[in-house]
Parts: sequence; structure tokens; C-alpha cells
Amino acid sequence: MDIGERIKELRIKRGYTQNRFADFAGISQAHLRRVEMGLADITVGHLQLICDALNITLQEFFDVRAVNEFNDLTSKLSVKQKQALIDFIRTL
Repeated sequence: MDIGERIKELRIKRGYTQNRFADFAGISQAHLRRVEMGLADITVGHLQLICDALNITLQEFFDVRAVNEFNDLTSKLSVKQKQALIDFIRTL
């Protein structure tokens, strides 16, 4: 999942349309649409505005994303592969 997908997921989860959320966050709807579609990058400043509108921190935005991505990736592993991964992580 990329940043745009994460923004869209959180926006929809809270029941916002793109127009309403863009207004609430203080960014243009056109830019929000392009970011969500993966056609434009987002600055840290705009991402902070989005996180403020979602009432989350930047850390929460990325931590949840990392956990979800990790879970998605590990769900495809066999039991033996999961154990090998756990053993490897413990060595770090």
C-alpha cells in the first residue's frame, strides 16, 4: 500500500468524500485526488495537514501502514518460512 492508498483508506473509513476532506484538511481536491491515485507526490507539510484532519500523528499514519504491510507479506509465508523470519528478526 502506498501513501495515497493509505490516505484514501483512512478518509473513507471516516466517511469523508474527497471534496469534503480536502476542504477540511486545507488542501486542494485536485491534488488530493492525484495523490490518492498515485499520480502525484505529497509534501510532508500536506501530509501533516491530512494527519491533523484525521486526528492522528505522522507516526501513527506510518506505523499502521507498516504493520498492515508486514501482515500482508507474512500471511503468504509457510509456517516454516514464518519461523525462519522470526529467528532472523531475533538476531537483529
